[in-house]
Amino acid sequence: MSADALLRLAFLGLHPERMFTLLEHHGDAERLVAAIERGGENVGAQLLDAAECRRRVARAGVTFDLTGDAEWAAPFAHVPDAPAWLFRSGPLVQELRVAIVGTRQCTEYGRRLAFECASACAEAGWVVVSGLARGIDAAAHRGALAAAGRTIAVLGCGPDVQYPRQHGALNREIVGSGGTVVTEYPPGAAPLPWRFPPRNRIISGLSAAVVVVESAASGGSLSTAARAVVQDRIVFAIPGDVDRSASVGCNMLIRDGAVPILGPGDLVEALSLVGVISPSR
Repeated sequence: MSADALLRLAFLGLHPERMFTLLEHHGDAERLVAAIERGGENVGAQLLDAAECRRRVARAGVTFDLTGDAEWAAPFAHVPDAPAWLFRSGPLVQELRVAIVGTRQCTEYGRRLAFECASACAEAGWVVVSGLARGIDAAAHRGALAAAGRTIAVLGCGPDVQYPRQHGALNREIVGSGGTVVTEYPPGAAPLPWRFPPRNRIISGLSAAVVVVESAASGGSLSTAARAVVQDRIVFAIPGDVDRSASVGCNMLIRDGAVPILGPGDLVEALSLVGVISPSR
């Protein structure tokens, strides 16, 4: 597909499922662009010309990647609804990756475990992937950075949008330390609630395994775990008290087949086996 056509479509900022349906219906990006230009598809957003899109990418200081390119082929090879593109700040990190995710409403116990697990993974040579959200995600990013490791943040908004606002410094530290911030949404895209669930398939898709530290009975981390199962990734979960709301989701995952992890050392030992067979390598 034409890179310019895909770039123009990316700047529409549509829901990924809507974009996937449109591309499937029209056959390729060029036909979809032509249909929008002649009024045959009403997408509810302005279709910018390619030159303006490139100016906005440059102004945001990011790179526009097509995930069909060789650099992205391995992590997304087993992701049936892989994004067609990603906007990226920082280098494209190729080392083995592990996602560490969990609830925003975490306990201090969960925050500490996320930090320690991420630090241990980074020391073992793994890149830590998470969503830059409050709670467990932020602790995972910070744990990797504290161990002089690299980490990848997957956003539910544009690459130049600071969300949550208090994580602006963390975002910059991730990129400044050789890590990466990625999103399929274009510069300027607001952090609307519907934009966050689709990014979970990217978090799991980039990773050889997903570790859920704390989770309520529903939420984004369980969605990420479900995506990981579809993508043939291994799911780990840290058990917790049965009457603690922040542990209900993890205990449910373990009941349903996730591998229980009893601490940072246990996780690193288990990941040593995953690294041999990882589809994301």
